[in-house]
Amino acid sequence: MEYADYPRPSVTVDIVIFALCDEDLRVLLIKRGHPPFEGMWAIPGGFVGIDESLEEAALRELREETSVEDVYLEQLYTFGDPGRDPRGRTITVTYFAIAPAGTLRPRAGDDAAEARWWSIYDLPPLAFDHANILAYALQRLRYKLEYTAVGFELLPETFTLSELQAAYEVVLGEKLDKRNFRRKILSAGVIEETGGYRSGEGRPAKLYRFRDDAVAEVKARRLFP
Repeated sequence: MEYADYPRPSVTVDIVIFALCDEDLRVLLIKRGHPPFEGMWAIPGGFVGIDESLEEAALRELREETSVEDVYLEQLYTFGDPGRDPRGRTITVTYFAIAPAGTLRPRAGDDAAEARWWSIYDLPPLAFDHANILAYALQRLRYKLEYTAVGFELLPETFTLSELQAAYEVVLGEKLDKRNFRRKILSAGVIEETGGYRSGEGRPAKLYRFRDDAVAEVKARRLFP
C-alpha cells in the first residue's frame, strides 16, 4: 500500500501535573468548555498542530487552557485505544510534571471553562480515558519516588525530615516507620543539612535540602517503603 492509502488518526497531547498541597497530592484539571464531554473535568490537552513538536503542543495547550507556563515536562506514555475519543481514532501522548506546592496558580484559558487542583484520591467523573491516564501517572510517580530523588520537586527548597516523610506518605498512600525512613533517606545521600532550624512546639527541627546532584536516579536500590 502507498502512504496515502493508510488512514490517518489524530494525535493529541495530555499533560498531568502533580503538586503537594495541604498534606494532599493534587492534580491539575480543567472543566471542558466544548463537546465532547462538555462540562466534565479532564486533563489539560488538545490536538497537535501539523508544524508542532509534541512538546511544543503540550506546552501550548497547557498555557491556553490553564495559563500555566515554565514547567519541565517529561513524556509519560502513549494511549491509543480505538474507542477512547468519540470524535474518531485519536492517539494521545501524555506528559508528566511535578510542581512544588504554591508555585503554580492556574487560571482557565480560552479553551476551558475552569481550571483547578483536585485531590488525586477524590476525583470527579473524568472525560475520555483520563481516569486510566491518572491511575498510570500516579503509579509512575510512586515508582519514581521509591527509586529516585524526585521528592525534591514536590517540596520547598528547605524542609524538615518530618515534612519529607509526610510528603512520601501522601504519595505512596501508606504510613512509613519513622526510624526506618530516616535511616534510609539519610544513608541514600540525596539530602544534606542546611545548618538552619525550624521552631515548633517541641525542639527545633533541623532543616534539610536536596543535594544539587540529587536529581540523578538512584540505581539498583529501592528506598521506600
